Amino acid sequence: MRNFRRLNDFFARLLKINYFGMTASNTSLAPVRVLWSQSFDQLPGCLSVAQRNNFSTMPQMLDNKADPDLYVPHPRVRGMTTLDRAAFTKEVVVPALKVKKDILHKLLKSLKSVLLKRPGLKRVADDPEDEDGRLIFLDPHKIPAEGSLGESEQQVLKSFNVSPDIIKYNLELTYDHFKVEEILQAVLPEGQEVITAFSRIGHIAHLNLREHQLPYKHLIGQVVIDKNPGLTCAVNKTNIIEGAYRNFQMEVLAGEEGDMITKVKEHYISYEFDFSKVYWNPRLCTEHSRIVGLLKPGDFLFDVFAGVGPFAVPAAKKNCVVFANDLNPESYKWLQHNCKLNRVDKKVKVFNMDGRDFLEGPVKEALAQQLSSKDRKHSLHIVMNLPAMAIEFLDVFRHLLSGEPGTTDLPTVHCYSFSKHDNPVQDVQERAEACLGTSLEGCCSVFLVRNVAPNKEMMCISFRIPAEVLYQVQPSTAGADNLQEPASKRLRPYEELLEEKMTEAV
Repeated sequence: MRNFRRLNDFFARLLKINYFGMTASNTSLAPVRVLWSQSFDQLPGCLSVAQRNNFSTMPQMLDNKADPDLYVPHPRVRGMTTLDRAAFTKEVVVPALKVKKDILHKLLKSLKSVLLKRPGLKRVADDPEDEDGRLIFLDPHKIPAEGSLGESEQQVLKSFNVSPDIIKYNLELTYDHFKVEEILQAVLPEGQEVITAFSRIGHIAHLNLREHQLPYKHLIGQVVIDKNPGLTCAVNKTNIIEGAYRNFQMEVLAGEEGDMITKVKEHYISYEFDFSKVYWNPRLCTEHSRIVGLLKPGDFLFDVFAGVGPFAVPAAKKNCVVFANDLNPESYKWLQHNCKLNRVDKKVKVFNMDGRDFLEGPVKEALAQQLSSKDRKHSLHIVMNLPAMAIEFLDVFRHLLSGEPGTTDLPTVHCYSFSKHDNPVQDVQERAEACLGTSLEGCCSVFLVRNVAPNKEMMCISFRIPAEVLYQVQPSTAGADNLQEPASKRLRPYEELLEEKMTEAV
């Protein structure tokens, strides 16, 4: 009887509260929580406060609309430069339904359109008042303004004999529940751009931070590592790629500072290298595949700027004959390593030479031998992937060979270049023509590889080397006009165009 009197007293006091609806703030729940804890904690066998403090058992109407900042981290994290994960903890209110556990899975399938779909958040929790009951969390952005489910959902509940009354559940969000973009948007000054992408090289995250992001660089690096399983190190490049070795200076933002040797896979082929000493760009994966797809078994590939082997190794896997060169001693070392790693070291001849010396030496010798054969059935391809300056090497092909071609199937060149021109296709073609000393109109293709930066495109021009460029014209076969006019003079207009382009670049 004593317990019943306490219950009557509790409900009498509860009715005195003006309780038409609950807001999403914690303060609105205080009166009910106080009465609830004061009256029920004294009853034998009742739930503890810890078991009850996450939800209100009274069916209530929801707010007129969901809080737009429901899944936004707490404002106190704004301006944070050293990551404090605990500061991201906040409590939000979500709608929930009380159901019996024996119908839980069937009901979840029927209500999937209105269930809470927040990554990392559970949609079901134990009902602290009923060991056979469960709480199903609903999406607060899909509950109508009047705070009840739609007609179709209510019919589903009726068929399962479930009450349509919606309760409110206080759900705790922590650092683990927020996405990278949400965390960085909450930390950086309002309106400032956050990183939207980064390159993943094995266990290393490679970021290109903008100036306004630098004060937060260590926090950004740690967040990227935290939110991407398998990453243990985040780096930011501190200068542009320049110099003959095509590598750049970098700083470690977070993680293991000395662990730069990494392993990646591209089209089922493994590569290992020291990322701090060689060039690797995962965004060129599709381009590597495109070029290798042009090759057939038995073809020859001459890779002038081979790096650690993203063209050379898959070409050798395709049973092509490969000559691969790189000036960087580290790239040369890892190129050899990757050939052995993928068991193609017997099919790849590896060189550590300047690109021009490579073309004028091993490539010239191999081309002369292959092009003198009238029975040759395989194709010859030359890849020049050094977009900052590869076009400048095209002049090597001018009169590289002597005599006359034994076949019309001459080598195909795939040369990469950057362009900031309004018409990058025309720009790249004209620059290539200037170096070759002949027109490529109608006999070349220019392919957009990727957008490197605003108003900067990476392009690939592919063409078969014209015979009049590759072969030195013999005096005995030249016409009278040719004897009177030296070859160098005939090529002068293109040389002038090259000089003009170089002047523009400066």
